[in-house]
Amino acid sequence: MRKLLLLGMLVCVVCLSGCAYVDEYFLPPADDTVQEMFEAGNDAMREKDYSQAIVYYTRIKDEFPFSPYVVEAELSLADAQYLDGEYPSAADAYKDFETLHPRHEAIPYVLYQIGMSLKNSYTSIDHSATPVSEALEYFTRLQQEYPDTEYGKNAAEQIAACRKTLAQRELFIANVFWGMENYQAAWTRYQYVVRTYPDVKEEAEYARTKGEAAYLKYRQNEGQAMREQQQGSWKDWFRWL
Repeated sequence: MRKLLLLGMLVCVVCLSGCAYVDEYFLPPADDTVQEMFEAGNDAMREKDYSQAIVYYTRIKDEFPFSPYVVEAELSLADAQYLDGEYPSAADAYKDFETLHPRHEAIPYVLYQIGMSLKNSYTSIDHSATPVSEALEYFTRLQQEYPDTEYGKNAAEQIAACRKTLAQRELFIANVFWGMENYQAAWTRYQYVVRTYPDVKEEAEYARTKGEAAYLKYRQNEGQAMREQQQGSWKDWFRWL
């Protein structure tokens, strides 16, 4: 009887051990805790593995929306995207953070980073400068609402950079019209730069000089067209005679 009891216990032990092996090899491993994911994301940031950090922070944001780590993970996610060069995504992430946490102490930094993300999204003068215009709005707001913060004080430099970029974009368009010999449109654009960006001195002076030349060419072409029209009408009258 005792031998049967010992045999039964041995069978139970083997079965339990076998179940443990089955669990180990065939069942999915336990999920990382939110703290472990947050620490893994921070480790990835320190190692400059930003794409992996994005994975960890996104998981926290999506899977643990009520975790005490989620607010910091949302801001770190935006930082990781910015450092990874994903500027449009970073801008959206920073905007989401401001919307969700408008009174957070990091808002001056967030506004600055929104502006920088938008500014860096603009990569070529032949593309739309809408992101730069939007960046200018954020830097201006930062300067007005948080003038005494580190980021508010740095906003002036970025405002000047955005205005210079926007002036250069307008000059690019004006020069395209000049190349097409559409001097009236070119003159209008040059005048716009002179009126709108007088603080961007080099570009404004260039626009003033080119604008004067464009206006002269426009008037010359207009006068030539008028003379040709008059001469044509006289020729038509003589032909009628």
